Amino acid sequence: MAAHYSIGIDYGTNSVRALIVDVATGREVGTKVCPYPSGTDGIFTDPKDHNVARQSPADWLFGLEKSVKGALALARRARGFRPELVIGIGVDTTGSTPLPVDANLKPLAFYPEFKRNRNALAWLWKDHSGADEAAAITAAARASRPHYLAKCGGTYSSEWFFSKIWHCLRADPKVFKAAHTWVEFADWIPAVLAGITNPADLKPGVCPAGHKAMYNDSWGGLPDKEFLGSLDPELGALRDRLYPKAYPADVVAGYLCEEWAAKLGLPKGLPIAVGAFDAHLGAVGSGVREGVLSKIIGTSTCDIMVAPRDAGIPDIPGVCGIVDGSVIPGCLGIEAGQSAVGDIFNWFVRVVCQGKGKLHEELTARARKLRPGQSGLLALDWNNGNRTILVDPRLTGLLMGQTLHTTREEIYRALIEATAYGARAIVDRIAEYGVAIDSIVCCGGIAEKNPMLMQIYADVLGRPMMISRSAQTCALGAAVFGAVVAGSAAGGHDSTGAAQKAMCGVKRTVYKPIEANRAVYDKLYGLYRKLHDSFGVAGHTEDLSAAMKELLKIKEGAA
Repeated sequence: MAAHYSIGIDYGTNSVRALIVDVATGREVGTKVCPYPSGTDGIFTDPKDHNVARQSPADWLFGLEKSVKGALALARRARGFRPELVIGIGVDTTGSTPLPVDANLKPLAFYPEFKRNRNALAWLWKDHSGADEAAAITAAARASRPHYLAKCGGTYSSEWFFSKIWHCLRADPKVFKAAHTWVEFADWIPAVLAGITNPADLKPGVCPAGHKAMYNDSWGGLPDKEFLGSLDPELGALRDRLYPKAYPADVVAGYLCEEWAAKLGLPKGLPIAVGAFDAHLGAVGSGVREGVLSKIIGTSTCDIMVAPRDAGIPDIPGVCGIVDGSVIPGCLGIEAGQSAVGDIFNWFVRVVCQGKGKLHEELTARARKLRPGQSGLLALDWNNGNRTILVDPRLTGLLMGQTLHTTREEIYRALIEATAYGARAIVDRIAEYGVAIDSIVCCGGIAEKNPMLMQIYADVLGRPMMISRSAQTCALGAAVFGAVVAGSAAGGHDSTGAAQKAMCGVKRTVYKPIEANRAVYDKLYGLYRKLHDSFGVAGHTEDLSAAMKELLKIKEGAA
């Protein structure tokens, strides 16, 4: 019997990758990564405003064709593979990454008059230019719609949907007025593949809607028109041009249209799953289930968990949302994360050290020789703000304990340790509200390539750290839903759980906490929390006069 395959298309911050997977075994027969050709690593920034991060939808389409065709070319080398055996497509993207479009879903950036206007591009997830708008949304919701905030951690973020759109309205009314509506990246790509040109025919994902746009079926979907109109009448009017209903990723968003079937070399009419965010489908690809935290480690991190609908999970302050069906249909999806992890390491190597990629390897090799606490350094991981649990984009990084003898590798290790402390703060918050975390499965290039980081994380978090079997876990999660929307009659699967069981797994390597290291890191984490709360929590008072001396004491003990 011939095998059947699904395709997962994963849009990251700097590139898009396509993965072709045997739906019965999880065997990966073809993969291709395509970097975005425009901007700096695919990102358009503004030297006058570090909060700006935009992306070109033309890069998305270029990468879509290049990655899928490249993956198919490799897959053809596998015995028995033919494009006719592909049965479904799944898509994940970054987010919240809203895109201004016209009434035919054509991006404004494709019009000559907006070609050089950054505001007509997609507003990338890490664009923080809407910080003031996010604060105003939070204040307004606390005053009149507190239930809107309860499901997204109590604070609306500048990384999210409405804060970006409102900032566009204030900063560039011409773009706002030219846009018929705004569409999430995760919703636009399935529409493109399906040839959908009417916004009313879109099937938006509950993942982006619930986690970033305050969508919840219990209050009728998106925030009501009156609330949005209280922020600005133009936002209230936009509400009518948005969507009434959002869907989980096991629903068909559309079917591969003739144009894109011909471009990609695939059969016309393939079912396309409703889109979702990369981290959430990365969790699916890593086999997330109750009691397991999936940690996607990249330029930033996302921590994803699931819980049964009837588990009685309370609202958790500071998380990025608790959304029904955002990860596994039928379960609550819990999202948290850090605004920068890999970005911090890259900043240190490229900006501070003026180095290139190989310097990461050199610094890692030297930092590996250091014992916990030996550097006497302690850092805060807020170089791009704090996503969870403080939800504050205006927080910045900090390095304490430097002397005239501090080395580059000591700082590099301290930055890695800081991201581990930030990860522990998230785990502690989630566990505090009754969500059990028994083990952690990591995915992403950093987890694959940096054993030192993984051991530090195991020691700081005090839990075993596993690694997803696939090097393209987000794309694998998308492929899982490609197999699910195809259904068993076509050779796929009838449930997400069945597809995960067949297609997902973890590597044999497990990083376990080393008790001696853990004891030192417990002391350092205690100091980290003092800095965390002193600099991050309004009204918190803490005597920090002994903090530097405590670091020196820990350093002397590690000598």
